[in-house]
Amino acid sequence: QVLLVESGGGSVQAGDSLRLSCAYSGRAASSYVMAWFRQAPGKEREFLAAASRSGEGTFLTPSVKGRFTISRDNAKNTVDLQMNNLTPEDTAVYFCAAGSAWPAIVHSAYEYWGRGTQVTVSS
Repeated sequence: QVLLVESGGGSVQAGDSLRLSCAYSGRAASSYVMAWFRQAPGKEREFLAAASRSGEGTFLTPSVKGRFTISRDNAKNTVDLQMNNLTPEDTAVYFCAAGSAWPAIVHSAYEYWGRGTQVTVSS
């Protein structure tokens, strides 16, 4: 069992930056691939980024490449998502997920999920 807890969400203005953090714990949590997804109202859950087990490998969906970065620290058991130059289209609930496949961009590949953190970007 892996427990994931997201933090760092909030309400910001367009152009601002925000850093989300996911704290993971549980048996062999550091052996899982960690990823970030988001889900806007009325839309499907969307893959954003993934970090390999060691954290040395990262993969981002093209739509956020250049604005978002993912980083992982197994010593602190955290995986962060740095988001820059936010736009209202980034408004969504952001989820942290843990899975076994690398790289995996479909939500069905991830076994464990956090409850999410809300990000609201106003223009």
